[in-house]
Amino acid sequence: MHAWRTPDTLRRTTFREPDGAHHHSFSLLVPARHEERVLGHTVEQMLRCEHTDFEIILIVGHDDPGTAAIAHRLAEEHPERVRVVTDTHAAKNKPRAMNTALPHCRGDIVGVFDAEDIVHPELLTHVDAAFRGTGADVVQAGVQLINYDSDWYSVRNCLEYFFWFRSRLHLHAAKGFIPLGGNTVFVRTDLLRATGGWDGNCLAEDCDLGVRLSSNGARTVVAYEAGLVTREETPDSLGGLFRQRTRWNQGFLQVLRKGEWRRLPWRQRMLARFTLWTPFFQAFTGLMTAIGLFIALTGGIPLPISLFAWLPVLPMGVMLVFECVGLHDFGRQYGFRVRPVHYARLVLGTPLYHLVLAAAAARAVWREYTGRTDWELTRHVGAHLGRDERSDEHRDEHRDERVPA
Repeated sequence: MHAWRTPDTLRRTTFREPDGAHHHSFSLLVPARHEERVLGHTVEQMLRCEHTDFEIILIVGHDDPGTAAIAHRLAEEHPERVRVVTDTHAAKNKPRAMNTALPHCRGDIVGVFDAEDIVHPELLTHVDAAFRGTGADVVQAGVQLINYDSDWYSVRNCLEYFFWFRSRLHLHAAKGFIPLGGNTVFVRTDLLRATGGWDGNCLAEDCDLGVRLSSNGARTVVAYEAGLVTREETPDSLGGLFRQRTRWNQGFLQVLRKGEWRRLPWRQRMLARFTLWTPFFQAFTGLMTAIGLFIALTGGIPLPISLFAWLPVLPMGVMLVFECVGLHDFGRQYGFRVRPVHYARLVLGTPLYHLVLAAAAARAVWREYTGRTDWELTRHVGAHLGRDERSDEHRDEHRDERVPA
């Protein structure tokens, strides 16, 4: 609720109006692994950026000829803007790919995008002005899942991003501890290199980088405007969502265990501890829910205990009311028609959705305990693109199947 406390708080969460000057240069990293269906559209959108000084570095694996073919074709078509870097690590993941590209960055500022992103043409101009106007070391801009109508869980998934980037990250930045978002984040290149880039073994490299920068006193500015957000898609299946949240939760546990956050002042340490312990909270919630259901189905319990057990319904009800208001605001800001069926999906899907999150958190705790750290890739199918755009991507995919690796 941070951003909505007062009209002035809400106003301060947006970008300042830029003056049109372009003083910084940008290196935009796009890690892409098995992204044949979306990469071409993403790069074409990025090439429309009105900023005068930027490069796009596509990072592909040596064992991914399909994506590599598309990347090299884009580099040949736009040699002044697009370059390709090949990641030769035996074990592939996003932070190792970005570390491979970091020595090749020529810009003053490194930006990170995902292979399915839709980037607004004016974003870099606003980010440039934000760096100059605030003296920031890091600028985190907004990311928003768009395809709220794809599945029963999509509306809640989109709303999570809305609250996280619209409000929660602004609170973290104001308090001096911020787990950065995975993309549309911009860091001064010299600072990023001095910090050592990304942790190649961390499953939440964005959170880890944010914690390390916060611990070193870096100034982070967060800005969100619906018209400028980077648009993405929700996972295309419930299994994909489950695996994605497992990876994020385990990444938070890795950052917790590393202990960089312990160098923060005590107020920030409290916020860090609360944030990084979230997987434990969610796993415990899932366990207690399962126990509660078992007791309810197998036998009665004393009335006082029963009444006490129902107390969480009260804050959950308040949360749902606020989320419905947030869903209305989401639809208004993005020009979407939010219908009664979407509110019904939001409310009725809450118990199952949170059970999925709890199960993912429990799996993350178990994976961390047993030492499993393999990267589970989230598949992208272009569900956030318009029908015509998806048809174009499908044609590009088949065209590049004929291009030799």
